[in-house]
Amino acid sequence: MSSTPLSLTTTSRRRLSRARISNRVFTATLWITGILALLPLAFIVGYVVRKGVGILSIHFFTRTPAIVGQSGGGISEAFIGSALIVGMAILFSVPLGLLAAVYLSEYGTGRFASMVRFLSEVLLSTPSIVAGVVIWTLVVVRLHAFSAFAGALALTVLMWPIIARASEDVIRLVPQELREAAIALGAPKWKVILRVVLPAAVSGLTNTVLLAVARGLGETAPVLLTSLGSEFVNRNPGKPTDTLSLRIYQYALSPVKSWHDIAWGAALCLLVIVLVLSVTARYLTARGRRNAR
Repeated sequence: MSSTPLSLTTTSRRRLSRARISNRVFTATLWITGILALLPLAFIVGYVVRKGVGILSIHFFTRTPAIVGQSGGGISEAFIGSALIVGMAILFSVPLGLLAAVYLSEYGTGRFASMVRFLSEVLLSTPSIVAGVVIWTLVVVRLHAFSAFAGALALTVLMWPIIARASEDVIRLVPQELREAAIALGAPKWKVILRVVLPAAVSGLTNTVLLAVARGLGETAPVLLTSLGSEFVNRNPGKPTDTLSLRIYQYALSPVKSWHDIAWGAALCLLVIVLVLSVTARYLTARGRRNAR
């Protein structure tokens, strides 16, 4: 009679020991897998930093490209052009994406909502060069001019589906009790959305915008087909404008060694900007989850 509890205790200890061993094995496997997944990113970041950090200087950010054979040139026109094109794309895509997200999450239940959702999902998987070709056909060919405005439209086609689909999921995460409480106080639905739902989801919405901006900054093909690029500083939306991605592409194809160095410096700057945006988006997501608890 007394051996039964003892055998049960021995069996329980063996099971607990096996569970601990399995837990350690799986934990070690996850760590190893995570490290292996980060190795390519670490290699890319390290290589770009090693190749590009030496070219960075105050002139790199404040001067325009120098003549071949001369040193001391910069790519100030690329920074200004990127800010101009991406800034206009933000002005176009953020309202469009947020309006689509609010409609899909709060009102969309019929065929039109299904069509909008399907269109945004198709655009999410559409190659970026297709967006460039479409805007080139509809805008550049008709206006007979490459321009920053056309480049912004091409980026808008790529950015607003990201904002729309991600923002829809973020808005759906807002507790239904908040909506019901506001409606119970007599507030109309549109005011509930503006005063309750959107402020509650502001961290997640900012996250989606940052991710869309990071995507737009790195695009080359659609901007090449619509904005073309320029070696001069341009602040006019109706003229060809340079971007960081275009400058990297053009200098990488050049046989000039000094231009290759500038391309690595531009790649480093672009990498840092995208990493900062991604880390900020992660931070906002984590903070939103903490606030939700």
